[in-house]
Amino acid sequence: MLYRWFLRPLLFLLPAETAHHLAFGALRLACAIPGVTALLRALFRPRDPALRVDALGLTFDAPVGLAAGFDKNAEGHDALLAIGFGFVEIGTVTAQAQPGNPKPRMFRLSADRGLINRLGFNNRGAEDAQRRLAKRDRTRGIVGVNVGKTKIVTEDAAIADYEASTARLAPLADYVVVNVSSPNTPGLRDLQAVEKLRPLLAAVQRTIERTCTERRPALLVKIAPDLSDDDVDAVADLAIELGLAGIVATNTTIRRDGLRTPDEVVKQIGAGGLSGAPLHDRSLAVLRRLRARVGDRLVLISVGGIETAEQAWQRIRAGATLVQLYTGFIYGGPTLPSRIARDLTTLAKRDGFTRVQDAIGADVSGTAVHPR
Repeated sequence: MLYRWFLRPLLFLLPAETAHHLAFGALRLACAIPGVTALLRALFRPRDPALRVDALGLTFDAPVGLAAGFDKNAEGHDALLAIGFGFVEIGTVTAQAQPGNPKPRMFRLSADRGLINRLGFNNRGAEDAQRRLAKRDRTRGIVGVNVGKTKIVTEDAAIADYEASTARLAPLADYVVVNVSSPNTPGLRDLQAVEKLRPLLAAVQRTIERTCTERRPALLVKIAPDLSDDDVDAVADLAIELGLAGIVATNTTIRRDGLRTPDEVVKQIGAGGLSGAPLHDRSLAVLRRLRARVGDRLVLISVGGIETAEQAWQRIRAGATLVQLYTGFIYGGPTLPSRIARDLTTLAKRDGFTRVQDAIGADVSGTAVHPR
């Protein structure tokens, strides 16, 4: 209630990107005070065994994670885990540091509970993220790494660019996501075409095998909601063919239909990826199509328009092993992940499941199946 009626209105007086840096910086600053992180963990970290999910060779304390894009430089994953996320995906990280697109580049659509961003993979690069991740305490929670293409790198050199960031970060990651689906890097989405995606993913796989001598992190690919149904099927088939661990679905959309925000405002904002509530239906549809295509052979991480425990529960029953928040977290506030996790146990008991994991895919197959 404090966030909804006091903090959020104040933050929303600021430009969206400024508010993000202020709020995230305040959380990190608070957690730098001795004892604060431990206190937050005691208050908010999920502890109910019914929430635990075994997937990707890992045990997640809760299936509710933070999507890539929030902690781009691996600066605050411990703080984010402390407030109740079951896992945090950092990035998108590129091999080379880059400033991203010109500002302003993030805009709220408050009437739609959405965001438009054209950040353009602004980050300090893989070497910087490597230094930060090397210092983390892995016992504090699961951290995935999302890697993307450096903007100035040509398509012909894209594979080497992904290999460079993967070589630095995969040994420190609990799982790795190849991002070929952001609309804000020119030409990036072209890499989703199977004939281009196959050699890219195979090269990243080989890099993981070469550089990760102790434990090999699971490899997933993140896709756009704007893919045609046939292309969704093609990527799913490719993931099976290559032996990937899973698919993250979905990234932001370039579509603008069905918005409550006036057309003239949306046009004035311009290009960028739309996230939040307007993405809900398409993200759910892509999840359902993926589940129908791959069954339980892949771990499906569903992201896009999730704001409530009921929505997260719907995704799990539709076949998602894990779910992620981003825009919903911005609108819902810092207690949202712990609230969703708590309410998921209630929903599981309501529907007759001992564990949340037992409900994965229940609405698709009639009987739930377990993730790999």
